[in-house]
Amino acid sequence: MSDTADDAAKQDPHLSDDDRAERLRDRRRAAHRGARRVLARPGFLGTLRERLALLESASDVYDLDEPSDLYGNGIVEALEERTAGQLGTEAAAFFPTGTMAQQVALRCWAGRTGNPTVALHALSHPEVHERNAFSRVGGLRPVRVTAEPRLPTAAEVRDFEEPFGALMLELPLRDAGYVLPAWEELTEVVEAARERDAVVHFDGARLWESTVHFGRPLVEIAGLADSVYVSFYKSLDGFGGAALAGPQTLVTEAKAWRHRYGGMLFQQFPTVLSALVGLERELPRLPRYVRHARVVAAALGEGLAAAGLPWARVHPGVPHTHDFQVWLPYDAETLSEAAIRTAEETGTMLFAHAWDPKGPGLACTEVHVRAAGLDWTADDVTGAVAQFAARLPQASGRNP
Repeated sequence: MSDTADDAAKQDPHLSDDDRAERLRDRRRAAHRGARRVLARPGFLGTLRERLALLESASDVYDLDEPSDLYGNGIVEALEERTAGQLGTEAAAFFPTGTMAQQVALRCWAGRTGNPTVALHALSHPEVHERNAFSRVGGLRPVRVTAEPRLPTAAEVRDFEEPFGALMLELPLRDAGYVLPAWEELTEVVEAARERDAVVHFDGARLWESTVHFGRPLVEIAGLADSVYVSFYKSLDGFGGAALAGPQTLVTEAKAWRHRYGGMLFQQFPTVLSALVGLERELPRLPRYVRHARVVAAALGEGLAAAGLPWARVHPGVPHTHDFQVWLPYDAETLSEAAIRTAEETGTMLFAHAWDPKGPGLACTEVHVRAAGLDWTADDVTGAVAQFAARLPQASGRNP
């Protein structure tokens, strides 16, 4: 769409907010696909042909002459064993979605503890993104330990005013900026829950990349919890899928509930193969992504300051994972337009994620650093910031 047509679309009184948002989203994705330089190229934005290419060398991770899976056997069981080994648990169960995996895990724990109350953060995934699934589908009662943009403290867990059967901790806490506690803080929180005779479940969708921040291997991190959920697509770039890992007795029960929830799919080998590829190839790269995200974040902060923006925040200042937030004092549509136009006109897309409104004249976006961003130097980042800032209203007179 031309600039004139796009401006007309924005001003069209017959165009709904949803329609405008969809057009902006389509334009952003097209700009991302067409950009020569990006910080990340997530596989799910690729074409079908590109996604299928991920499996072209899958024979390196699994014998493709083995029989295909039927209702969770064969290659599915191989992935479950591999995941349990990575996390140091007795067993693991593959699920089509993390939402299903966590509902099943926590209803299993509720049956064992006799308490359906789940203590969690107000910004945790089930509270923000799952349409009250815990209570509407799982028969659980979530209670919010805190709404602060950080993980709960040991004191908050220890002094919470009502009993709970399970404490759920999202590591990292995405909607607070992909933040993690210090290792000592995490161990104290777990101990506080145990003092209350509660089990601890880790929402570890992105637990894979937490090893750099904690300075501990995955086995030691997962070993703190009674059960752990991990995702195969958020960081490992698989087609989808999740796993619930923990004691053998819990996993056996969870598989029965998986069937009841409709998660016993006939065949799952494409998704499972992509997960095995992710564990083999992408998992070892994650620490490098985390370290480079810190270089990108520092350069972003310097570039935003040099651009003379009235207020800007990179959060956390030193990223805990390879994902973090940027906050700027503009409305979301203005920032989206600047980010998209920069990519369209320069071939470099610094901010590829949507901008979300966070208040009057304030918006936030997420920055993800993956393999495509490893060749960005600090100077590359500050240069891209200058190009972006030049397309914001108060910088319109500057040259990119």
